Amino acid sequence: MEKISRLPFLGIAISVLFAIYPSVSQADPLLFLSTQMTPVEEAAVMRRSILKGFPGEVDFQPNDNRLAYHQTVVNKPDAPTKPGILGGLHGDFVSLVESGTLADISDVLEGLKGRGFIKKFIELGRMDTSLQQYIPWMQATYIMTANRKALTYLPKGADINALTYEQLIVWGARMKKATGEQKIGFPIGRSGLIHRFVQGYLYPSYTGGTVGGFRSPEAIVMWDMMRRLWKQVTPRSLTFSHMQEPLLTGEVWVAWDHTARIKKALDTRPDDFIVFPAPAGPKGRGFMVVLAGLAIPANSPDRTAAAKLIGHLTDPKTQIVTLNNTGFFPVVATDDKQETPAGLAALKGGVLKQASAPDALPSLLPAGLGEKGRDFNAVYNAAFSRIVMRGKKAGPVLDQNADTLRAILEETGAKCWPPDAPSEGACPVN
Repeated sequence: MEKISRLPFLGIAISVLFAIYPSVSQADPLLFLSTQMTPVEEAAVMRRSILKGFPGEVDFQPNDNRLAYHQTVVNKPDAPTKPGILGGLHGDFVSLVESGTLADISDVLEGLKGRGFIKKFIELGRMDTSLQQYIPWMQATYIMTANRKALTYLPKGADINALTYEQLIVWGARMKKATGEQKIGFPIGRSGLIHRFVQGYLYPSYTGGTVGGFRSPEAIVMWDMMRRLWKQVTPRSLTFSHMQEPLLTGEVWVAWDHTARIKKALDTRPDDFIVFPAPAGPKGRGFMVVLAGLAIPANSPDRTAAAKLIGHLTDPKTQIVTLNNTGFFPVVATDDKQETPAGLAALKGGVLKQASAPDALPSLLPAGLGEKGRDFNAVYNAAFSRIVMRGKKAGPVLDQNADTLRAILEETGAKCWPPDAPSEGACPVN
């Protein structure tokens, strides 16, 4: 299962006065099985700080083996100790939904009205059904960051929180004219994450999906835009794996990267930078989210306690404790007055604006690819290299790479994941 690096602030701890929940009557501890918070330090923070204030007894058991997770829930229904609540990524729940193992928790969500959940995440939690299969828990993502010096050169009438890719090109051109340098940067170095930008930002924004419109006319338009944007991108991007250093040196004024890879810049000089949503294309404001959720098994031994634990973990105060200790961002509205380091607070603000944008179009990590995940990513890297950096015609490149992409999906049988429409079998490449 692919992992996304998290922000390194496990040592941070704050004291929070939690809202008082009605007492929870439990004969045994509620078994909380999770594919998240698996590192020893995070699991300790979960037990010591995040679960603090919950009146019931919880046995938190993290396990990052998705197969074992599925087998424990589905294949051992008569086990003496049954999971009462489940935590996992969207992809972890796919097989559980297919097996009918999860309970409909629409009533639990109804009881949490007023929390200000991100609507798009609630929709993802239904997993293409009419039932609420999971409730959003926490998120990680990739975001845009800019030096405040760059704001002077924004196109006239542009809203930094509602930019389009065409406006980003103009912005870059204005900065280049004023400074004589390309001031936009992307992580295209050896361990950079440019493939996630192509998969989760460009393609959804222009085609509405990651796979389905891979070689569509809309994709041709997208690659033409990216070639024009490339003229405003510093050539040094080819050496950048993390964008925090180029931001701090001033070599780059506007950058895109994973939140964990720009955190240092925000921590070091929080007053010099702003964080804002990714640009939008014709289909919406595509962005990639690593979304974790909370579900209740149909045979949970204590559904009431599980529902109350979901209430505790999605409480705005608990969400801030989670953010400060693990780097996972909230999925509900939070109080900005709560204690959060300045740099992290700036990241949180940008992340929530991106996810809550009216035209937000979230995409998820590729799912069901197994060991072929790297080959899948390589297809998008190859398209970027050949079309954008080497100037090849997009049509022939996409036709060739589409064959490779189709072979990977058919070999693995990977079904489509959001924002592509659901598929019965392997996700089709059009």
